[in-house]
Amino acid sequence: MSGKREDYLSWDEYFMGVAKLSGMRSKDPNTQVGCCIVSQDNKILSMGYNGFPIGCSDDDFPWAREGDDSLETKYVYSTHSELNAILNYNGGSLAGAKLYVSLFPCNECAKAIIQAGIKEVIFECDKYADTASVVASKKMMDASGVRYHRYQRTNREIQIQL
Repeated sequence: MSGKREDYLSWDEYFMGVAKLSGMRSKDPNTQVGCCIVSQDNKILSMGYNGFPIGCSDDDFPWAREGDDSLETKYVYSTHSELNAILNYNGGSLAGAKLYVSLFPCNECAKAIIQAGIKEVIFECDKYADTASVVASKKMMDASGVRYHRYQRTNREIQIQL
């Protein structure tokens, strides 16, 4: 072979792949969301997935989506992938970074993204687009200059043996 390999992953494929792989760490039985934060020069800065805070056992807190009391559901306890990735980063500023995420950020994560100085969000799925939370996210990101766009799927299949 005389030239370089042509079937290598694009940056977007690579970073969305890392985000989706991170989401596979989530123990949530319904929704696994992963996130990967990347510097302006394409270096991975941090990763995260949805789950409970450190010290809160995955066996002792509820994974239910519905219950008679909100304390019986996961929503009041779980941390989203984007916030986990932001909190996991301890290298200084995230100003100017890009964030790859498998599900469009909620309004609470959007606040953290904006405050952290992240300037671009690349998302795969926007299934909650019509909810107040996501409408608010987009309104805040638009107002603060955070760009966002859907990841353009290539439908490439990647197999990893572990």
